[in-house]
Amino acid sequence: MQSPAGDVISTAIRPALPEDLAAIQAIAEAAYRPYVARNGLEPAPLNDDYAARIRKRQIWIMVLEYAPGGVEHERPCGFVVLVEERDHLMLDNIAVDPLAQGRGHGRAMLEFAEGYAHWTGLPAIRLNTQEIMVENLVIYTGRGYLETHRVIEHGLPRIYMEKRF
Repeated sequence: MQSPAGDVISTAIRPALPEDLAAIQAIAEAAYRPYVARNGLEPAPLNDDYAARIRKRQIWIMVLEYAPGGVEHERPCGFVVLVEERDHLMLDNIAVDPLAQGRGHGRAMLEFAEGYAHWTGLPAIRLNTQEIMVENLVIYTGRGYLETHRVIEHGLPRIYMEKRF
């Protein structure tokens, strides 16, 4: 992805900071708002309390690093919300700015989440997605996630998936 201020020189995933809140909210809005047209309901990530998630150290942000004129800058392009549970890591949310999609950033954050589960010693990673988010189902099944069950929550048909290590 080309930044208006210069070429991207690298990407990094780091813990989200309070000053990242506006960027996280903007990415969530851009990534999830289009799904409202598909089913008329807002996906949960549109209403999440990201400030609380930052305080709990549950959000990891992906940034594009670039250096216009030799001065390094970073631009957030996505984030992942990870919640450590007793017997698994819950991948609560993963979002990539639509302007940065199709460049492997989502895959890199998913790999980061799986590595995080390994690092913490948790034997599985779990997630859920809406039934209408068929593109997500293709990605997750392609990475070895198996469907565990389906439920209706808050009016949304959700598919729960798990990957064991």
